[in-house]
Amino acid sequence: MHTVAVLAPEQVISFDLATPIEVFTRIRLSDGAPAYQVRICAERRETDAGPFTLRAPWGLEGIKGADTVIVPGTTDPAVPLPPAVCDALRTAAAEGARIAAICSGALPLASTGLLDGLRATTHWAVAELLAAMYPDVDVDPDVLYVDNGQILTSAGASAGLDLCLHMIRRDYGSAVAADAARMAVMPLEREGGQAQFIVRPCLPTPRGSALEPLLLWLQDNLGRNLTLADIATQAGTSPRTLIRRFREQTGSTPLQWLHRIRVRQAQHLLETTDHTVERIGAQVGFGSPTSFRDRFKRVTGVSPHAYRRGFGRLPS
Repeated sequence: MHTVAVLAPEQVISFDLATPIEVFTRIRLSDGAPAYQVRICAERRETDAGPFTLRAPWGLEGIKGADTVIVPGTTDPAVPLPPAVCDALRTAAAEGARIAAICSGALPLASTGLLDGLRATTHWAVAELLAAMYPDVDVDPDVLYVDNGQILTSAGASAGLDLCLHMIRRDYGSAVAADAARMAVMPLEREGGQAQFIVRPCLPTPRGSALEPLLLWLQDNLGRNLTLADIATQAGTSPRTLIRRFREQTGSTPLQWLHRIRVRQAQHLLETTDHTVERIGAQVGFGSPTSFRDRFKRVTGVSPHAYRRGFGRLPS
């Protein structure tokens, strides 16, 4: 039987803690036998879990010998794990255990050094913090989970469920994982990644910058078929100079910036109107439905139709 140790650090996020417990304890094999033994482990006898106090049945000794160790997120992910917990995780990894972080648990896990040199993800809201605090980690904020073999990480809370199903499929195959997905009432594989959930504001420009009037003009003229030459003419400069100024002040090119705000406006229209996808693409300035679909999927990871299914308003 596969043993899963779920760590319960101080200020653990209860959803992140409960997800692997609920998923792994319910899995049954074809003969009805349980597929996993789950241990909830904590450094101290009682753990502050925010709304409640958790009494874990296992101490850190429960991590030893586990096949998989789960690190949930905490309310303050910038706080590193205590030395004893870090040592327990490093020892488990050295002995071959699979280590997986859920949501913002990637940051506590990174404090052990186990993510150094690896690609990882976390909740999009703390992805920049992970990259800043642990520059040796290659942070990918757009995906639902990352599997490096022994070390795995997931995005926001519900993506922890995607990660658990992925590990079940690795351990017991697709049929068992599909049964687990049906029990959880979710698809075994969700379309797209975390990119579709990220709130992407327009690329920042300091107030009072030389480009501010031009950026406001672009936002007011999204529906026009604008070329780089058109934008340069509006700015009263050459295309080469415009590109240089854009890179200096926005970190982007004029057309990249324009495409980003077009997609953001398209997301808003898909969420709030009943307009057809083709009409929305034209409203925000894409020359053809194909170019709209391609650009939208490049930015969000899903098609406009899939985005509307997930985020569009319910019919009245």
